[in-house]
Amino acid sequence: MASWYAIRARGTGAEVAIYDEIGAYGVSAKGFLAELGALPDGTPVDLRLNSPGGSVFDAVAIHNALKRHEGTVTVWIDGIAASAASYIAMAGDEVVMPENAFLMIHDPSGLVMGTAEDMRAMAEALDKVKGSLVSGYAAKSGRTPEEVSALMAAETWFDAGDAVAQGFADRLIEPVRIAANFDIGRFRNAPPVLVETVEAEADAGDETDGAETEADKGNTETAENDEVSDADDEQEAAPDAPQPPANTPPPGGALPDPAAIRAEAIGHARDVVDLCRLAGQPQMAGRFLEQDASLDEVRAALLAAKAEAEPEIAPHHPQPGRSSAARPWGEIVARTFKLKG
Repeated sequence: MASWYAIRARGTGAEVAIYDEIGAYGVSAKGFLAELGALPDGTPVDLRLNSPGGSVFDAVAIHNALKRHEGTVTVWIDGIAASAASYIAMAGDEVVMPENAFLMIHDPSGLVMGTAEDMRAMAEALDKVKGSLVSGYAAKSGRTPEEVSALMAAETWFDAGDAVAQGFADRLIEPVRIAANFDIGRFRNAPPVLVETVEAEADAGDETDGAETEADKGNTETAENDEVSDADDEQEAAPDAPQPPANTPPPGGALPDPAAIRAEAIGHARDVVDLCRLAGQPQMAGRFLEQDASLDEVRAALLAAKAEAEPEIAPHHPQPGRSSAARPWGEIVARTFKLKG
């Protein structure tokens, strides 16, 4: 199964990469926490982030685990640390940002179905989660909780300079090429310069794929042959690292767009997870993604599971039909309109 994180041993330390949506593909933070906990005590960690966020509950768990880690944690924001990913960044002893990177904080959000009580319970849970996030952001930046709360409510984006000035990051480095293949259109205040950069990167990738010459193809084949052994070694060293999909070129000869394939895969995974959550069966999402099931197959399986399940009848909710305490209409009419005579 694909994953949104990778943890690799690097010399005397470890490199942790979160380069996707946190909690995507039905993979929770449980595996991440297990791998992080397996590192030797005192191991220095380089955490590399390029993520639009994701599950806030997973992010809180990861943040707390990194804060407990006895070794030094250095966070490198390689492109974007938005939403839940920015909270994970706050666990770093040092947060380093290239000059063209971005960090974003906003209020947590959630999805719930049910009664008014269910809605109120979700609202209370989100308030508690926000309180935890505010504490983490305030502790790192030195700003007051009230200031942080207002910044979150406004969905505030910081470029690297602003992030350092406001205390959310510690050091600037030279700009890097931002490779953000995820959709940032979900955010209401994404900076125009970031949107343009991401779109330009996607367009440049398309042009590069279409401009490959026969000589380039020959050079590419030679280079690929030379790199096969190195790639195999890297896969053996990091079997759980996210691997790119093996795509077969279509008959027409045009290579598929990796960014489009990745975006489609992430969108499909998100739809599957959402369907399972709405059906009250979130644990089934991982199995569907492993089987590469279509959305129609997912819906059919969820409906079948619902049909097989025993109906949940709560005694405090009124059930359809006449209750045992109800009196027949004939008795009610007789008592109301007594015949004279």
